[in-house]
Amino acid sequence: MSTFSEIIDKEQPVLVDFFATWCGPCQTLAPILKQVKDELGDRVAIIKIDVDKNQTLAAQFQVRGVPTLVLFKNGKQVWRQSGLLSKADLIRIISQHASPQ
Repeated sequence: MSTFSEIIDKEQPVLVDFFATWCGPCQTLAPILKQVKDELGDRVAIIKIDVDKNQTLAAQFQVRGVPTLVLFKNGKQVWRQSGLLSKADLIRIISQHASPQ
């Protein structure tokens, strides 16, 4: 099994969605993330981290509210925001950090 640091240590951008099952905005964001993945395909990896089940990891990344989105590239955090974003905003942000194909 891969560790979290191995998962995010890729040239391909990795978007981490820190969420909670009880969080309304998190539920709203889920289909937006699916649309982003469908549109960008292999240009981005999207992983979801349930903060209630992964409290240590959430604390390590100082997640104070959900949803919190963190974009990693080559193991480094390159962007972060809490709250909802539109599909267009997410695609623009991820594309800024993606390698051209």
